[in-house]
Amino acid sequence: MGIFGLFNKQKKEVLDQGLEKTKQSVFSKLTRAVAGKSKVDDDVLDNLEEVLISSDVGVDTTIKIIHSIEERVARDKYISTSELNSILRDEIVSLLADNNAVDGDNWDIPSTHKPYVILVVGVNGVGKTTTIGKLAYQFKQAGKKVYLGAADTFRAAAVEQIQIWGDRIGVPVIKQQMGADPASVAFDTLQSAKANGADVVLIDTAGRLHNKVGLMNELKKIKEVMKKVLPDAPDEVMLVLDGSTGQNAFEQAKQFSAITQITSLAITKLDGTAKGGVVIGISDQLKVPVKYIGLGEKPEDLQLFNRKEFVDSLFAQ
Repeated sequence: MGIFGLFNKQKKEVLDQGLEKTKQSVFSKLTRAVAGKSKVDDDVLDNLEEVLISSDVGVDTTIKIIHSIEERVARDKYISTSELNSILRDEIVSLLADNNAVDGDNWDIPSTHKPYVILVVGVNGVGKTTTIGKLAYQFKQAGKKVYLGAADTFRAAAVEQIQIWGDRIGVPVIKQQMGADPASVAFDTLQSAKANGADVVLIDTAGRLHNKVGLMNELKKIKEVMKKVLPDAPDEVMLVLDGSTGQNAFEQAKQFSAITQITSLAITKLDGTAKGGVVIGISDQLKVPVKYIGLGEKPEDLQLFNRKEFVDSLFAQ
């Protein structure tokens, strides 16, 4: 059983509830798109294109999906509108599969890496520190020894928030005074985690994207300093995005990808929005796997992303 396996029982219910607003929006638009039509023709495809774009899937990804369906229509000669749901579902699952998204609940920390270091990046307000807290909780519930590093030293609120999470779930938080060098905090965190046999280290970072050069240099320095303690660190650079911002999240993802190498995505706040389609577009366009999705306030509402379960829930009647 992987890290998140103990939450399987609740997972489908949380997923269905969390995607409800997106699902209602997509279905109402799909119903209008095929109204009065018995087969998938050019009009239906045009309407479907509009549905996907307005659901924040993104223009480029939408065109890719429509092109695949056009090829299928041309090959099969006749496809009824009642088949469109399952065809659309298949195409999106296939698209997500191309991006090597985590698929299932069996992901576990590689046994060859101890501690496994996750550097977490993202702009302020996307739920970055909360995501770190939820991950720390779930790792600890799975029996892992967790350390947190408060390397966003430019915001007192960020350090306080991560300390609150640490106190709440009983995991050590390594921090320094306000304005301290973030790389120094990361160095101290890894040294302490290594010395105390930690399994997982989660390090928070500043989210000042308006100062791209400064942030890029800061992240580069943090990585360099980490390698002095653990040559392979960080094992993962996770970008946290707020799914409720739709295409703005996509723009943030592109900008972060331009200043540092992103290896995984966590997309939060999907339960409060009808813009869940952004998960599909971001994963496709960035070629970076979506690893976690946030579907509520509780720690267990942060889930490992399973592309098939996600799409099945999105298109379930």
